[in-house]
Amino acid sequence: MSTSVPSSHDGHVRPAATTTADRPTDAGRPRRGSAGGSLARIAVMTALMAVLGLVPPIAVAGVPAPIVLQNIAVILAGVILGPWRGAASMALFAGLVALGLPLLSGGRGGLGVFAGPTAGFILGWIPSALIVGLIFWALTSRARPGLGAGRVALGAAVAGLIGGIVMVYFFGVLGFVGIAGMEFGAAVLSMAPFVPGDLIKLVVAVILIVGLWKAYPRAFR
Repeated sequence: MSTSVPSSHDGHVRPAATTTADRPTDAGRPRRGSAGGSLARIAVMTALMAVLGLVPPIAVAGVPAPIVLQNIAVILAGVILGPWRGAASMALFAGLVALGLPLLSGGRGGLGVFAGPTAGFILGWIPSALIVGLIFWALTSRARPGLGAGRVALGAAVAGLIGGIVMVYFFGVLGFVGIAGMEFGAAVLSMAPFVPGDLIKLVVAVILIVGLWKAYPRAFR
């Protein structure tokens, strides 16, 4: 059985037509620079966390405790970078603090802070960013790629409330109980003064996230 080769009327052999199935595609290929891009974004978020630590606590009328801005970065990291890269940025930040860099609010740093009562908050930022990212993705994945600003705002608000506030409090309470020796109930009640300020920070975080989504949605990858 012979196979004919397409030819033109003048006898010259014509190349066979290339079908869609024959064409090389990018599917399955590793994206160039993806690892470097991820590391760069993680580093940028870690730097943002450090910069926010330089801002002194902000006193707001009617808010019992001054507002510290670093918690905003936990929400931004989980939503913008995703769960794993968001957690990685917080882990990198904790590692830099452990090395002695004064990146925490008030210029604190060094291994000693991990033996203090606030260690639960610092270490808790890592799983909290992970939880923020997982919740945001769960609430928005079905709407992609036509994800609207309203869904982004809702997803960021819910993820930030649960992962960026409640879970941060949870790990902070564990630190108070395990390191400072506080009673569990007293440790929980000690979080109350921070609630108004953290809700304000949540609103700010959602506004920033929606603004970034509208301006550069590709950042959310």
